[in-house]
Amino acid sequence: MANENTVIINGEPVVIEGEVNLLELVQKAGIELPTFCYHSELSVYGACRMCLVEVKGRGLQAACSTPPEPGMEIETHTEKTQKIRRMVLELLLANHDRECTTCDKSTVCKLQQLSQQLKLDDIRFKNRTKHQEKDLSSPALVRDPNKCILCGDCVRMCDEIQSIGVLDFANRGSDVIVGPAFKKKIGEVDCVNCGQCAAVCPTGAITVRSQMQNVWQAIQDPSKTVIAQIAPAIRVTVGEAFGLGPDAPLMGKMAASMRKMGFDKVYDTCLTADLTILEETNEFLHRLQEGGKLPIFTSCCPGWVKFAEQFYPDLLDNLSTCRSPQQMFGSLAKNYYAAELGIDPEDLYVVSVMPCTAKKFEAARSEFSKDGVPEVDAVLTTQELVAMIKEAGVRFNEIEARALDMPFGFATGAGVIFGNSGGVAEAVLRYAYEKVTGQELADVDFKIVRGLEGIKEAEIALPEVTLRLAVVSGLGNVRKLIERIRSGEARYDIVEVMTCPGGCIGGGGQLLPNNMENRERRTRELYAMDAGMPFRKSQDNPIVDKIYQKWLGEPNSHAAHEALHTSYKSRRRIEDSIAR
Repeated sequence: MANENTVIINGEPVVIEGEVNLLELVQKAGIELPTFCYHSELSVYGACRMCLVEVKGRGLQAACSTPPEPGMEIETHTEKTQKIRRMVLELLLANHDRECTTCDKSTVCKLQQLSQQLKLDDIRFKNRTKHQEKDLSSPALVRDPNKCILCGDCVRMCDEIQSIGVLDFANRGSDVIVGPAFKKKIGEVDCVNCGQCAAVCPTGAITVRSQMQNVWQAIQDPSKTVIAQIAPAIRVTVGEAFGLGPDAPLMGKMAASMRKMGFDKVYDTCLTADLTILEETNEFLHRLQEGGKLPIFTSCCPGWVKFAEQFYPDLLDNLSTCRSPQQMFGSLAKNYYAAELGIDPEDLYVVSVMPCTAKKFEAARSEFSKDGVPEVDAVLTTQELVAMIKEAGVRFNEIEARALDMPFGFATGAGVIFGNSGGVAEAVLRYAYEKVTGQELADVDFKIVRGLEGIKEAEIALPEVTLRLAVVSGLGNVRKLIERIRSGEARYDIVEVMTCPGGCIGGGGQLLPNNMENRERRTRELYAMDAGMPFRKSQDNPIVDKIYQKWLGEPNSHAAHEALHTSYKSRRRIEDSIAR
């Protein structure tokens, strides 16, 4: 006798076990239905109609928006469903710029993949002739309306997950477009450059703004010394492009590959992540002891900083004044290391390899230029680094790993876990415990702040004080947390904020698909790397000690503030009582 909680899919029984729609149930049965507008982390939109199935007695139904009911009989690949899917694809392609060979999303474009999967060899509908101008106003993103298929994924991501809502549908009928209000460009509105819209866009309608050519030009300029820093989250992502797992010496392979490409030196941003921890923890403890502004919010995420400047300028005094690890590296490189190398700062070209698109915006901020010379000259995302390695013809899988360069090539596990949501908070705790107690911390794992939950809370008991922490990722969650703080419902001493869900491992410049499964795996791999490192606390990094001895004196000294700290300003467009 069939289970009363069973659905029949293509003649086989499948038990309903909490699935919210037929699409999930079909996937559970081992069948992949095509879809553009469905994303497991966003609300159901049901517009593309690619996931249509035939339900006995009901006809064609969109699987993503139809809840399962016991007794349903479903066919997923009937003549009708296949015919409609092909027609939908033909209509989309007729309204699409099909210059696939020059598209950044080529080979990872879902429209391209489904066209091949459904074996479309002819498009019966006339191609449109109206061409829309590309939006190049953002330092981080490129919008190409000619490649938009109106799936709405970017709209829902920007609104539901990031709570910003700078993208939406406009106009009616065949004139419908997706874009900012009042025909503005993306660089003219409250976009924080997080790139999550690009991460979910199934086509080339929103992509990362590339700086690859700028970097190639610098490499090919004999007057330039080109150095690179590699962010923590890159080391567990770049291997995905080459079919390599975390057991491969990925950092060493990147260092060797980048030297073959022409980089003079390759360093690790984890070194300045360790530096950030010493500066930020001492700043926090000073505020705690002297009655300064609390909670202290971390400031290493440029998307969050811009978000605070735009929407919560009254909280800017609560942000740590520390620069991000990227900008600390740039400052040390241009203001100290260039002189040590005997070259002019203008001739030292600093390249960051980041999982983050907002880092492009951060590097261009006026606060991080001196006499018109930016401290970080270019930012490459994971996607761009992989593209450059392939363009250079480097056989990444075969190349022998090489050590990173000194003095900025040494890191601790605390610096490595910066790439995860909760990693900065844990690194702070590893240092704060020893700073406050004067005792060595035996167990450095603070697992209470780990995980991919959007909001995490923890209390850590130290002698004479209990530290209250919150860890938040995704700007929609940030709004919720700030409102709880303002209402008095929640009180914290430290709040770690990351713009992207899951932290930097889910950054907008990471390799695609940038989904929950990949974020979970990347998170596990970073913690595994941390666990296997000989030094796991930032204060144990001997190179950091040398940097203070040689250049900065001590944490939070005047020299350290000049080189490693900054300030923020309100970007609120319309002042109100909150801003004042």
